[in-house]
Amino acid sequence: MMMSHDVARLTLTERTSFAIDEALAGRRRGLAILPLFAGPAVTASIAYMDPGNFATNIQAGARYGYSLLWVVLLASLTAMMFQALSAKLGIVTGRSLPELCRAHFPRPIVFAMWGVSEVAAMATDLAEFLGGAIALSLLFHMPLLAGMVVTGIVTYGLLMFQKQGFRPLELIIGGLVGVIALCYLVELVVVPVVWGSAIKGALVPHIPDAAALTISVGIVGATIMPHAIFLHSGLSRDRAAGRDRSTRKTLLHFSNIEVVVALALAGLVNVAMVMMASGAFHSGHSDVAEIETAYHTLTPLLGAGAAAVFLLSLLASGVSSSVVGTMAGQMIMQGFVGFRIPIFLRRLITMLPAFVVVALGVNATQALVYSQVVLSLALPAPIIALTLFTRNRALMGEFVNSRLMNGLAIAGTAVIMTLNVVLLLQTFGVKLPGLA
Repeated sequence: MMMSHDVARLTLTERTSFAIDEALAGRRRGLAILPLFAGPAVTASIAYMDPGNFATNIQAGARYGYSLLWVVLLASLTAMMFQALSAKLGIVTGRSLPELCRAHFPRPIVFAMWGVSEVAAMATDLAEFLGGAIALSLLFHMPLLAGMVVTGIVTYGLLMFQKQGFRPLELIIGGLVGVIALCYLVELVVVPVVWGSAIKGALVPHIPDAAALTISVGIVGATIMPHAIFLHSGLSRDRAAGRDRSTRKTLLHFSNIEVVVALALAGLVNVAMVMMASGAFHSGHSDVAEIETAYHTLTPLLGAGAAAVFLLSLLASGVSSSVVGTMAGQMIMQGFVGFRIPIFLRRLITMLPAFVVVALGVNATQALVYSQVVLSLALPAPIIALTLFTRNRALMGEFVNSRLMNGLAIAGTAVIMTLNVVLLLQTFGVKLPGLA
């Protein structure tokens, strides 16, 4: 057994790993061990609070009030299920989702999935960089391109903490998640909320018109993120080894607890975003559709303090989600094609489209919304693969999905694919009943 003075000489990550091993061996018990297992789901959850969520949720709340809250709630519950399955896959098999795709699918399908995933990574980076840049631009009155450069530098600086192992970066991202959640708690205290209408909007499905469908698909794309599903399997695999049935069962128990808590918090933040936009803008300012306009409108309506809190949450979201996006991109590339590239090069490749969009003068918020639609269109690939693998008894053994979980996963996949088909038909001008 390691002595206390030996433990003191370990790095933060090594001490965490040692404590996890102690807990798995039964030598540590009680609620105090829960934080030891927290990390993968918290890291993945930032993808559900990224600037793309800000853009789609502001448009949903400003234009449609509380009507689309049910979409946010349903997307959050579906995300919770798929993230839990992703974590289970990594814990039980000891491999990430991209690695399993490379091992089990034909080579053309693997390369196609990799290509789709890289496009999704670029769409993700577009949202993250634009979000951080918009916040910096409005806070410090700097040009949008300069804000993007600063966001890139800060992101790269935070990624350097990966050299210290998994724990420091987990704690940093967890702190930024806390900042976002606290900011929206403050906003809900300031903004008037009609709770009866909010509850109705969360429980009664309703798509008011065709534009609401586009925003709804954007909400799904912003909430259930392809790169987060890929990433979670690898994070769970790398953190603690499921050496036998007992340790896998314990790891799954704590993983499921973390997924429920972290994704419930992310879901509540998204609900709060829509409620804030509805309470602040829907009556009298329903034309607010851009983050910049939302900021400038909040100042006279609720005061400079509320507007500053809004930008602080956006900045924390942009920086942290950009870090997580880079981590996911590395894992996706390594899993699908078996090689890594330097972090700075990875950052440069995936952030270039964001700079092109800004240089061309494209509306930033509209670009954010459409980036989320792209993510929604890329989403079927990982969730179909995840469903296939976790229902495979030869791969999962006794941890294979139950019939109920299989049914829910298939239903969630079918809903997402149906939304995508409807969106494509709408895009090509096909008239849909009830969505004129």
